[in-house]
Amino acid sequence: MPRTPVTPMTPIPSNARRLRSVWWALHRWVALVLCILLVPISLSGALLVWHDALDAFLHPARYAVTGASTTGASTYLANAQQALPPGFVSMTVRFPLGDGPVTVLARGEEGPTRQLLTVYLDPPAGRVLDVVNIRSSLIGFLHRFHENLTIADYSGRAVVGWVGVGMLVLSLTGLWLWWPRQGTLLAGLRWRRSGEAKTPNLHYCLGFWLALPLALVSLTGIYLSFPQAARTTMSAVAPMNPPAGRPIFAARLARDTRLTADAAIDAARQAKPGWSPSALFLATVQAEGGPRQGKRAGTSGRASALWRVQMQQPSSDDVATVLVSDDDASVRILPDPLAGDRAARWIRHIHDGTRGTVHWQMVVFLTGLIPPVLAVTGFVMWVRRRQRRASVRGQSTHKVVQPGVAQPAE
Repeated sequence: MPRTPVTPMTPIPSNARRLRSVWWALHRWVALVLCILLVPISLSGALLVWHDALDAFLHPARYAVTGASTTGASTYLANAQQALPPGFVSMTVRFPLGDGPVTVLARGEEGPTRQLLTVYLDPPAGRVLDVVNIRSSLIGFLHRFHENLTIADYSGRAVVGWVGVGMLVLSLTGLWLWWPRQGTLLAGLRWRRSGEAKTPNLHYCLGFWLALPLALVSLTGIYLSFPQAARTTMSAVAPMNPPAGRPIFAARLARDTRLTADAAIDAARQAKPGWSPSALFLATVQAEGGPRQGKRAGTSGRASALWRVQMQQPSSDDVATVLVSDDDASVRILPDPLAGDRAARWIRHIHDGTRGTVHWQMVVFLTGLIPPVLAVTGFVMWVRRRQRRASVRGQSTHKVVQPGVAQPAE
């Protein structure tokens, strides 16, 4: 009686091996599905770390200033208005923090959509350097693509947020998969770990050294992509001031004002001695029930208007907002940022690298450059892995039959 062949038992995988298989599958499929969006979003974020330097390199005429001293805001507004096309009205004057141009933002109607134009002026004399629609420039496109894929009307911001969730998952699972299963941690930091080829080593090393910064930038990006949910979550943890009212871009500008732009800034300077103006928002008409400043001109039938001046303390990131009444130049300083407001501001600074040291800016820049490299090396590793598996399956199923040699009975 022929003996029944004994089939060797397949070893049962351990819990650690099962978990590793789950992480590997999650890491692989998240990368494959989101790669087409992760790469351009990461590259646009890397370029935006140096957006001022990039814009100055592409358009040097906008930054050809002759000095840092500034003249009156009224002069900037008058010169900008002369350079603007008909139908545009100035809304905001921004003063440079260092060596740079003064900018005036204006809105107007061109066709079916509202357009925004930015006027660049030389600070000492107010000479117009350039007039540009930032949204149609490269820098504007990078900002819009990085924030909402240029599809703001179709939940583009939320899509970017979910891509950030995927990047966070890739960072954490990649760190888990990198961790050496055998040997010491220091051995896993070496370039030639376990005799791996160049492509896996490049993927492992770059992924490890930037895993935590990449996770941090992804987490802050998720926060910025869901502003309402983020504010609700932050206010539950730390106190925050009430949100600001209607934005200046949508508010109704006051046509006839009693104060000039220079007078509004002078009133703000008196309210915050030693501070310098960083931005002036022109007077807007206040709706009924809005903030009441000074005298309401109900008897004269004239609607109340408020100027908004942002003041910054020298050699500090502290910013204060001063509201100036157009009726009598009375002022009100908005409450200082609470703990939640300061945390939200730092989250933005961490994500975009602003207000940080050049070292952190370089780290954020690298977190935008490295994902494309990880995508290419990871894809190559995935293809080679599939080829090896197909080769092993082909060898195990192929039987070589020699002529004249009897085959064993099944």
